[in-house]
Amino acid sequence: MSVHTIFVVGAGASKEAKLRTGLELKGHIAQLLDIRYGHFGDKQEHGDYLIASALFEHVRQPDGRRGDINPYLHEAWHIRDALPQAISIDHLLDAHRDNDKIALCGKLAIVRSILMDERSSLLYYEPSRGSNFNFRVLENTWYIPFFQLLTENCRKNDIKERFKSITLIIFNYDRCVEHFIYNALQNYYKLSVEESIKLVTNINIYHPYGVVSTLPWVDQSGAIEFGAEPRSTQLLELSKKIKTFTEGTDPGSSEILEIREHMRIANRVVFLGFAFHKLNMQLIAPEQLDGTSNSDIRCFATTLGISSSNKEVIEGQIKELYHGEIIVNMANLVCYDFFKEYWRSLSF
Repeated sequence: MSVHTIFVVGAGASKEAKLRTGLELKGHIAQLLDIRYGHFGDKQEHGDYLIASALFEHVRQPDGRRGDINPYLHEAWHIRDALPQAISIDHLLDAHRDNDKIALCGKLAIVRSILMDERSSLLYYEPSRGSNFNFRVLENTWYIPFFQLLTENCRKNDIKERFKSITLIIFNYDRCVEHFIYNALQNYYKLSVEESIKLVTNINIYHPYGVVSTLPWVDQSGAIEFGAEPRSTQLLELSKKIKTFTEGTDPGSSEILEIREHMRIANRVVFLGFAFHKLNMQLIAPEQLDGTSNSDIRCFATTLGISSSNKEVIEGQIKELYHGEIIVNMANLVCYDFFKEYWRSLSF
């Protein structure tokens, strides 16, 4: 029997590479959107300059004259002031789904923050300056055991077939997983750039809420390098790739249908650093189960920092995905330790 494994990746997984969690992202976005000017309105003293510049680009008049960004600044300040009450920036944007100005300010801040996080992460390097990807700094993160698991007893010629047995559903806006696998394959198997690209693009990878951008080796059109700083016009374009809860959970979208089909045929589902928000669980819920015994499905989840009562609820949410009793292994561990704990259970 072939094994199909799904990895559902949340912000807690990216934390190991030094990216912000959802709570930390809220705080950073509030700082970025605290755009204020001096008494004479001619000098920006607070907030992110690039976001302000992107807003000026957005309201620029057809004849080139500078437009008024004040209506957008008021919405940016609303986001800043309301974020402490919000579960996440995604929840806040969804609560104001009919407000285009709030959506734009929020999405600009998300893209800006994620790209800054990529740049300060353990995965960042600058080939243009002669630096190389540093795998040693990742030895205590889940990325290394994840790659070891994928490549265990797998020769270069067999890796394509191995990759067919996995699906990645990534609820983060960053490109950490793709960026890592692309570089790891080249380093471990001595692959060319072209060989690595073919293998990575063969993996079923989904970002239900979009990503800050495609990576240049995937598609040059509108792409931006991992951790790069965009121009203001580029930031505007990149913000269009971000989806709110409402935009990302359209049940008729082909991507969601594909995600649910992968969930339906999965033998193993692994939740890494995932928050188990209701809308996200609904998004991945498989449809039209074919009657295969649910006892054959094993689910794993990292639940670090989650209370015992909430773990019971989460276990119920996971079991509800498959309408029956399935095996659910919950671990109060960071993702790195989780892979060590369940290595044999996850082996291909």
